Amino acid sequence: MNARAVPVWDLWPGGIEWQPMSPKLRTVWMLRSLLNVLILAVVAAVPLTIWLGWEGLLWALGGYVLLAGLRVLTVVRTVRTWGYAERDQDLLVRHGLLTRRLSIVPYGRIQLIDLSAGPIERMFGLTSVQVRTAALGSNTEVPGLDPMVAAALRDRLAVRAAEVREGL
Repeated sequence: MNARAVPVWDLWPGGIEWQPMSPKLRTVWMLRSLLNVLILAVVAAVPLTIWLGWEGLLWALGGYVLLAGLRVLTVVRTVRTWGYAERDQDLLVRHGLLTRRLSIVPYGRIQLIDLSAGPIERMFGLTSVQVRTAALGSNTEVPGLDPMVAAALRDRLAVRAAEVREGL
């Protein structure tokens, strides 16, 4: 017997073909992040300019460039971690760069399936599927799908959920 411990993330269900998110999701998340960082930089620029003068404004600009660059790098890597897979009895969703998460949603527990798309997502032709279960506050999201793929996933999940509930 091998004394070396196997990390829990090496024990993910094997033999699964993970469906990736659209590459356009990187652009959407980058734009959203850059917009948030820009708002933060503008809010920080006013007090820094008042307290430190023009030098404070340059610090705010430098901070914006640094945060924006770091955010772009993390978004690109984070989008690659997302994936979903449909099995006979459940939906699997994995994601996470630092904190990895694997959600297993049994079809019989699905209560509601939403499609949503914010303004930036709609500009890039993307939709998210949100699956809510019987567990209080439980919400699993599959972001960054083509609208036709999202609608087909919603329909398949609804059919499978109804089939499982009928069998109970």
